[in-house]
Amino acid sequence: MPIYVPWSRLIRFVGEEDGLIHFGDAIAPVNDFDIGAHQNVRSLKAKVITGDPFKPDCQVTDKIMNVKRLLGPLTSDTVPAVRCIGGNYEAHLRELGIKPPRFPCMFPKLPNAVAGYGEDIEIPKIAQDDQADYEGELVIVIGKDAKNVAAKDAYDYIVGYTVANDVSARKWQWDPELVGTHPPPQMSFSKSFDSFCPMGPCITSAALIPDPHTLQLQTRVNGELRQDSNTSDLIVRIPEIIEFCSQGTTLQAGSVILTGTPSGVGSTMKPPRWLRPGDAIEITIGPMTLIHGVKYA
Repeated sequence: MPIYVPWSRLIRFVGEEDGLIHFGDAIAPVNDFDIGAHQNVRSLKAKVITGDPFKPDCQVTDKIMNVKRLLGPLTSDTVPAVRCIGGNYEAHLRELGIKPPRFPCMFPKLPNAVAGYGEDIEIPKIAQDDQADYEGELVIVIGKDAKNVAAKDAYDYIVGYTVANDVSARKWQWDPELVGTHPPPQMSFSKSFDSFCPMGPCITSAALIPDPHTLQLQTRVNGELRQDSNTSDLIVRIPEIIEFCSQGTTLQAGSVILTGTPSGVGSTMKPPRWLRPGDAIEITIGPMTLIHGVKYA
């Protein structure tokens, strides 16, 4: 059973009425209401939450506030660890020319990379030379400490799901001139620059997504559809991801796991399509759309 929380769509926002930051349960007129879509953010309202929103004793109050600005539900200060699963869609492996690994390919992004809804990706100087790329991914949010969890019990540790862009500097990831001739790829360094892990717009409770392997995943850059897949294509499913990552390791409450990206990343296009300042990115997974821009830092 998923972890019980009294909210359905957890958001963090600046209130129109007082200019302060609040947690709230976004008010959705229908079940498939997309919190992050442009047309919905402009009129979004939420019931204010008191207490720690990740604890079952938090309270969804009757106080309704208008959302002046939607923020990311998670921050670098509140996420103990960011784990990522690489090569987890067969079509993506094919476009890279890589065979599926025997075990899941897990690597960390550092928490400093966490950014929120509507925030620009800031590409640092060392990654501004035709290498910044996008990866739309479904994110698991761990709700309580998990260690040595069997796959059959994995959902007992999930509080909800969100959307992320696993932004990547491809030269620092793969280029032998930068990472050597026979190393494993530089996954963590190339993906952990500040703002390289925007997440949002909300955390949808696990109760609203009983099967996370049925979600359409689409990534658009400047309105152009680049990625179009479904989480049903995941090679390693979510229960097995949690089982693998928790072996001998505590997945702390509040940690997140990015589950992999499908085909359609910019680096595999001919010619490659790199992120540029002013680009607008939209990643939609199920009833959630993450929106952010791009700039050079």
